Amino acid sequence: MPKAFDSPLTLRGPLREPRQMLADQAYGGHSSIHDDAMAEKLGFRAGPIEGPTHFSLFPPLLETFWGQAWFERGCLSAHYQTMVVEGEATRAFAEIPPPGVHRTKVWAEKADGTPVLEASASLGPDHGQTLLETRLARLTPPERLVILADLHVGMTGAADEIVCMAPDQHMGALYPFSLIQKLRVITENSPWYADGSASPWGRPIIPLEMISVLAEYSSHAAAFPVKGPAVGLFADQEIRMIDGPLFVGETYLIRREIAALSESRRTESYWVRTRIFDAAGETLKAEMLLNHATLKESYSGHAESAGQA
Repeated sequence: MPKAFDSPLTLRGPLREPRQMLADQAYGGHSSIHDDAMAEKLGFRAGPIEGPTHFSLFPPLLETFWGQAWFERGCLSAHYQTMVVEGEATRAFAEIPPPGVHRTKVWAEKADGTPVLEASASLGPDHGQTLLETRLARLTPPERLVILADLHVGMTGAADEIVCMAPDQHMGALYPFSLIQKLRVITENSPWYADGSASPWGRPIIPLEMISVLAEYSSHAAAFPVKGPAVGLFADQEIRMIDGPLFVGETYLIRREIAALSESRRTESYWVRTRIFDAAGETLKAEMLLNHATLKESYSGHAESAGQA
């Protein structure tokens, strides 16, 4: 018998207050946009909370749909819309997919309904076209890049990077905290993140938002020739599990490639595809696509350089 209604229904998570953990972040010899003073200098009201912090809002909803397979083959593909500062509450939403459907629309909002991010969530191996794949397909070539003038699509990182995330490992200047410190304040915690005996895989797994940290903390080794000093932010981000989950304390190998270059009125962007392999570099475990949007006004002489023929 056909259903009486086909209206999409939504699952809503609880309000959570994300914590700012990047106030002391530094790169290129200067503070980042997550520092209040730097953010205010660039016209923002305060240092924003890092975008992937909001990824932790979604696993409780997506695990409801797809079970532990979500942690093994799930993909969250997000476009960040509005910055969030500490003290603001956020919550996640997801359209409930019909049985057997492995793709849905998800989003996050502030308590007052202000959009934080829009995203697609899917379960592989057949993800269909993700939100960021759609956005990439619509990009137009940049007119003239200054900060990113020496980059080109297909450029690869200078060397393979060996990475690991132990529970008490300080993740460096880009991420001045450890996994243990993050778990004390993470918006949605799980015993699977710290207790191997509670995990279906017999080992603690790296939370979705911390996969971003694992993928980025060694990114300086790629030596992409980005001019500076300049300040950037994350504008779009996709994390895709292929043979997951990723485990706490496990060694992985990373390879990077420039997937796209783009430009807006205020930013120059380089989209990096980061592939995370097993330690031998043979089995692909996960991928991250990240749009690094670099603020033009933060680079001295940008307007003059852009105006030169």
